[in-house]
Amino acid sequence: MRKLLQLAILGLASTVNAQQKPKLVVGIVVDQMKMEYLYRFADDFSNEGFKRLMNNGYTFHNTHYNYMPTYTAPGHASVYTGTTPATHGIVGNEWFNKAAGKVVYCTDDATVKLVGNGVESEGKMSPKNLQATTITDELRLATNFKGKVIGMSLKDRGAILPAGHFANGAFWYSQTGAFISSTFYGEKLPEWVAQFNNEKNFQKYIDKGWDLLKPKETYNESLTDNNPYEGLLFKKTPFFPYSLKEMYAANDAGILRSTPFGNDLLEQFAERAIVGESLGKDDITDFLTVSFSSTDYIGHTLGPRSIELQDTYLRLDQTIAEFLTYLDKNVGKGNYLLFLTADHAGAENVKYLKDNKYDVDNIPWKNIETELGEFSTKTFGVNLLLDYSNYNVFFNKELIKSKGLELSKVKQVFKEYLYTQKYIKKVFTEEEILAGSGNEYYLNAIVKGYDPVQNGELVLLFKPAYVEYSGMGTTHGSPYSYDTHVPLIFYGWGIEKGASHDKKAITQIAPTVAQKLKITFPNGTEAEVLTEVLEGK
Repeated sequence: MRKLLQLAILGLASTVNAQQKPKLVVGIVVDQMKMEYLYRFADDFSNEGFKRLMNNGYTFHNTHYNYMPTYTAPGHASVYTGTTPATHGIVGNEWFNKAAGKVVYCTDDATVKLVGNGVESEGKMSPKNLQATTITDELRLATNFKGKVIGMSLKDRGAILPAGHFANGAFWYSQTGAFISSTFYGEKLPEWVAQFNNEKNFQKYIDKGWDLLKPKETYNESLTDNNPYEGLLFKKTPFFPYSLKEMYAANDAGILRSTPFGNDLLEQFAERAIVGESLGKDDITDFLTVSFSSTDYIGHTLGPRSIELQDTYLRLDQTIAEFLTYLDKNVGKGNYLLFLTADHAGAENVKYLKDNKYDVDNIPWKNIETELGEFSTKTFGVNLLLDYSNYNVFFNKELIKSKGLELSKVKQVFKEYLYTQKYIKKVFTEEEILAGSGNEYYLNAIVKGYDPVQNGELVLLFKPAYVEYSGMGTTHGSPYSYDTHVPLIFYGWGIEKGASHDKKAITQIAPTVAQKLKITFPNGTEAEVLTEVLEGK
């Protein structure tokens, strides 16, 4: 009898232990990070940042976005909702909403106001356009709103969308150098945020300027400094060192976003949030979402093979190392669950590919809009185009009807014209998208990114490596692997060391975290999980 009792007690203890939860979940998104950067820059990383995560966590080497368009806002929304734009409704950073008949920004909300020292328009933001719940929302619900959720980024959308509908706070960087919020979250900033802003921590980075972290010969994984594929950085020639004081004097504190130090400032801010909000200090799980944006700003302007981008990742490696050390000390090793991923990757610079004999080209979106309008006028005697953006063609249905034309025939005529363009791979009509069976890979990606209430009557798929962009540097948005392949690493509480090269989808992150925490799935997810990190301790 005593032995049976002992076994029962042991079994109960085992069950209790199995149900323990992390004190804090930390979600890190690195804006425009290609998985390849973890390989290409590996020799120059320390052992305490990215390598610590990879060496001691579980790395998914073959994780992809499973929809188009691969932009920042849909990316953040998809990571945290566990679903795609077709369900969560964030179909771009901004988009022409055909139901509303106007351009919509992903986090616009005219009913709220700025909180903090910023520009009024910067504060009119909330998650109201997000149609699905996030893993952070489900944590709030599961804990009867006792578990805290704080979101932060240099970008409003990078802070707001991951934090979800029920967050205690979301904070983003203003051109004034302060972190701001909106009345959606409260009438005033928390004291710790106000104190951080009063210290003007951005100023020390501007005063110091930007020079290389390591000797120049270290950067042999990149092209030469001031190479022909880089754009100007605030009208300055892309060449080290940079005087940030000069840039600041000619612009505002927003310049920090386009330097590695925007990431450093955000990491400092994250440390203050942990203290100020007492995150991870009790047995009720809290959630901190951190989105590092400087990588995206620098990638767009200077490109994926610039020394500036490599320097940014070498510095971010140090920043990640500092943050992990801080978490170890203030939350405790083994007490926090962390994942790191990206909101999208990025294409090679087209001019660089062309110079190396790949017959591809930049296709400025404005050129497409102009050419479609000219074709319409030539063919129908009037411009039937309402808008072209984000690979979507919108028609003026009222004008089409008034001219006695049939929309289906207009679509077909435009479709035939578009197939004469060198950059077009395929053109899909709204009907073809809504009837998509999932058998065609790229059509399926478009289906998952398409909301019939908000998107257009035609969606264009470019040929691989053709980029809708007019400048140097790079961009993203396609369903091709150079835009979809991103890192995914789980680390910390309940994660055993390991790696997988099986293909995974970014939408598996949120339901996996839900299973780890034993809480409800976000309401729009298809609930496919990463069993590799669920089968551990």
